Formats: sequence, structure tokens, C-alpha cells
Amino acid sequence: MTAMAAVTPGTAGRHGLSRSGLYRAARKGKLERIARGIYLPSDAAAADWDWTEAASRRPKSTICLTSALAHHDLTDTIPAALDVAVPRGARIPTGNPSIAWHSFDRATFELGRHEIPVPGTELTIGIYSAERSIADAFRLRGEIGYELARDALKEWLRRGGKPARLVKLATTLPRAKAPILTALDALA
Repeated sequence: MTAMAAVTPGTAGRHGLSRSGLYRAARKGKLERIARGIYLPSDAAAADWDWTEAASRRPKSTICLTSALAHHDLTDTIPAALDVAVPRGARIPTGNPSIAWHSFDRATFELGRHEIPVPGTELTIGIYSAERSIADAFRLRGEIGYELARDALKEWLRRGGKPARLVKLATTLPRAKAPILTALDALA
């Protein structure tokens, strides 16, 4: 078994373990349970367990909204939970209150999305670009707050963000273009 692989009962065979061997290894302290059905080797490097759980539970998991803005250093707000988007229609996992699952439209799900490694593991997780995160903050401002969206936009512009790129992306997302144009006018 590699030192940094997340192991689930479904992937135990790839790591040379049977299901019962997986549970025995956990009881002996060789594996540490980080969430229901997800284990990491006890000697694994430090990892963000929420990122690991999200990436293990849903292959298309994508960090979004406040969590993505925080990752891009566009807000000082500390998210109460890790915001993770999955394509609409995908089953939303239950059980972990430190992950807030969101359903995003399949037609626009991949816009501004790229994969990054989950530190301390061999997993990857999706994350939305700064532009997509700002556009989502504006279109979902009723859910996360207008101030968060406006402040993220101000910081992004201060760092040299290109409004034309943001407006082009916002044109492809529902309910994003008008509030972004209004905010850009107000900030100009």
C-alpha cells in the first residue's frame, strides 16, 4: 500500500487488502478512519480531511463559492463548511456537517473548473477559477451575501483582474451578468 493513498472498502483490493483486511488494519492502527468508509495510512502526511472526503465521495467534487474565494485569497471570510459543488442530479452525500454540498447545472458545471491535488494524498479535487467563483458569488448572492461577492470583486480587480474575462464568463451563467455589470459600474 502506498503511503499516501486514501483507501475505501471499494478500493481496498487495489491496495492489496480485502475488506476484512482493511477493517483489521484500521483496528490495529495501521489505517486511520477519517470519515465513514474512508481511511488513510496512519503514517500519511497531514491532509485536509474534508478535501479528502469530498474527493473520495464524488469524483466530480469541485470547491466552490466561499471556499473557492478563500482559496484564491479573495476574501477574509472563513467558511463555516467546505463548499463543494457536484453536477445537478448527482447524489449528495450525507453525514458530514463540515461539507456543504451544492448542485450546479450540468450544462455549466465545467466552466472555469480545473483539478488540483489534495495535499497529503494521491487524490485530486476540482476547484473553480477566481472568475467563476466571483460570478457564482454574484449569482448566488442571496445565499452567501452581496458583500462577499462585492468584496471579492474589489480584491480581484485590485490584483489586476480583467473585467472583460469576468463579463464573458458571466454571460454563460444564469443570473450573473447583470449584477456583475452593476457592481463594476459602481466600482469604476
